[in-house]
Amino acid sequence: MKSYKQINKDQNAFAREYHKSSPEILDGFMAMHKAAMEKGALDVKVKEMMALSISIASRCDGCIASHAKAALRAGATREELIETINVSLMMGGGPAVIYGTQALAAVDEFLAG
Repeated sequence: MKSYKQINKDQNAFAREYHKSSPEILDGFMAMHKAAMEKGALDVKVKEMMALSISIASRCDGCIASHAKAALRAGATREELIETINVSLMMGGGPAVIYGTQALAAVDEFLAG
């Protein structure tokens, strides 16, 4: 069974190592990430739920780990995240079902502490 806490931890370590080799690229991406996720017409919770949905459709474990955790931190409830997963499944078809169920496992893992 995947551990999304471990995936998140590993990805953060990978990013720190990559940053040593290409700081300009990663700093540029992180600046874009920060700007995109700032509260505006949409609040951070909605943006993180959108990012989680795209993560599922894109089949990105590291993205699921990051955005499930961030959505919870931004105040999303389990029920809101289930609806987010539902929309992703509708848009992504069969492969999204696999990653959607895994995204719920990630949500539950982060909720459990």
